[in-house]
Amino acid sequence: MHILETERLLLRPLTLEDSDRIEELAGEYDVAKSTLNIPHPYPKGSACQFIESIQSAEQNNKVIMFAIVHKESQLLIGLINLNLSIPYLRGELAYWIGKEYWGIGYGTEAAKSLLEYGFNQLKLNKIFAASFTSNTGSWKVMEKIGLKYEGTLKQHVSRFGQFYDLTYYGLLKDEFKNNAQL
Repeated sequence: MHILETERLLLRPLTLEDSDRIEELAGEYDVAKSTLNIPHPYPKGSACQFIESIQSAEQNNKVIMFAIVHKESQLLIGLINLNLSIPYLRGELAYWIGKEYWGIGYGTEAAKSLLEYGFNQLKLNKIFAASFTSNTGSWKVMEKIGLKYEGTLKQHVSRFGQFYDLTYYGLLKDEFKNNAQL
């Protein structure tokens, strides 16, 4: 797998050495509640199992996941991935950033890099993403990288005993290439 580089970040493969840092950042309630899958409280030691499951899924072309690493500090600050549907040449973008790194543009920077990778290297036809409608920061990242609003699914998921609407954004390869030429 490749290492992607942006102005301030490195996107690199996950390693088992990332487990403690993942548990530290993902264990924050505000991070967990902004996702569908991060447990809270985050069980001690379970990040190793998570990383091993991701590595297995990557070998089966189900997902491609990167640790988001701050270049200057060399600290892992979040994760970003594409859940792949190879028969349809489609990828679902998902990401989380540690709370102390919110609002600085790291999510946008990482997502833009993975969007380019998905279209240019993986040759995907479509990349889409979903977010809780209440998670303004997440869907604003989608808009900043050029994804277009496709719709909202009402009370589509349940998280911590409450139902949430999901907003969907997407971009086709042709739209991406046209935007790149502007």
